[in-house]
Amino acid sequence: MKIYNKRECDFQSLREYNDYLEQVEDIVYNLTNNVDVENTKLRMEQYQRENKDVIQRNKAKLTREQEELEELLLLEQQSNEQRRLEVLQEEQRQLQAKRKSKQALLDELEQSKLPATLLLAQHKVRAAQLETEIEQQKQNVKPTSLFSTGIQMNHTVSLQPLPRIEEALYLYKPLHVETYGPPVPELEQLGRYGYLNHVRGSLPQDTAGGYTSALACYRAIQDAFSGLFPPKF
Repeated sequence: MKIYNKRECDFQSLREYNDYLEQVEDIVYNLTNNVDVENTKLRMEQYQRENKDVIQRNKAKLTREQEELEELLLLEQQSNEQRRLEVLQEEQRQLQAKRKSKQALLDELEQSKLPATLLLAQHKVRAAQLETEIEQQKQNVKPTSLFSTGIQMNHTVSLQPLPRIEEALYLYKPLHVETYGPPVPELEQLGRYGYLNHVRGSLPQDTAGGYTSALACYRAIQDAFSGLFPPKF
């Protein structure tokens, strides 16, 4: 079945590609279920003769892509190992810094003439500063040069381009609703035409939720005007 290595880009249309996939499915079914095996093998031999050049070309493409993928996986493995070593080294440095801080406190308590409470307070300040420095070092993580998929950033992989599909762009058409009544003034015109003169104004707590007196009036007028001109059949 390795001879059936055509791709979508090898066909003039999606319909031809789907027909090809159906033929492959038929061949797999026949060979798996011992259905018309001899004729199926003859079909395969004929296909191999007629598509010899395409089969060889796609085999070469597949080999190159596999080599590139193996190279990317190796780079990712090396990068992960390097990152793991850096994390271990950083943890070791942080552990040593904390040990030095504790040892310094013990030395001061043993040798200094200052009160122990003062020395402990100074130690807490230094310990807090040390923790801050450690957190900053953790945040200064080197950006990875590899994607999680193993593909290196700024690295071009020679994959087949996707076919370009030409389609008509979406054209917006304003919605028209037949209300069977006189036209309703626009929302911005209600105040100018006097519709809002006897409508309760919006309170601050109303407008916080998006409510406006003009919007309520506009909806009421829509309801009042709808159906005034019944349709004639």
